[in-house]
Amino acid sequence: MLECGRSRQWWIDLKLAAKLHKHGDELVSENGLNPGRRNFLLGATAVVGAGGVAGLAVPFVGSWNPSAKALAAGAPIKVDVSRLGAGEILGPIPAWRDKPIFVIKRSQEMIDLLNVKRDRLADPDSDRPQQPTYAQNETRSRKPEVAVLVGLCTHLSCSPKYRPAIEPQTFDPEWAGGFYCPCHGSKFDLAGRVYAGVPAPSNLEVPPHYFETDDVIVIGEDGGLA
Repeated sequence: MLECGRSRQWWIDLKLAAKLHKHGDELVSENGLNPGRRNFLLGATAVVGAGGVAGLAVPFVGSWNPSAKALAAGAPIKVDVSRLGAGEILGPIPAWRDKPIFVIKRSQEMIDLLNVKRDRLADPDSDRPQQPTYAQNETRSRKPEVAVLVGLCTHLSCSPKYRPAIEPQTFDPEWAGGFYCPCHGSKFDLAGRVYAGVPAPSNLEVPPHYFETDDVIVIGEDGGLA
């Protein structure tokens, strides 16, 4: 467990996260928390697997995370993805410039599918500046198996839904996994690349990020690389 100064890494499940969202600082007793300690909680976010079922929350590295005001200004945070399994998504994380972040652990099958049916994508080579230069590759990531994306549709900023199942969908009979925006029907592949012929004009944004360790991602900074 990572520690820094007086802070600690906190792990809370979805039930507690919902109570924090509903009751804020009033939540103090039944879970052993008090208003002072709550200041260290960055929150929790669901882990959703390939079957679309939410599990226990995966922790932020809360010891390093800044205040809400600093987050809104673009301060970086650290996220521990050591418990994220293949095919699972961590998010949305309210992490960077008040934008929700998705972190996806892609399986090898998912990676292999990124080169299938490229002709259906509007910007398969990520020519538009929706990502740092180090993410301008076929996986749009620093590591092929880990994608870090801003979870906002580039049409009207709805939150697209994670649909990893490689099977026909009502919105696409040839679906190979990715993200579907229920607001107006935009579709993105598992690298966040937008399909052609949908309302969204561009790929999902890739925020600045780097791996501090094999399991800890710093979101909001490039780590010295642009």
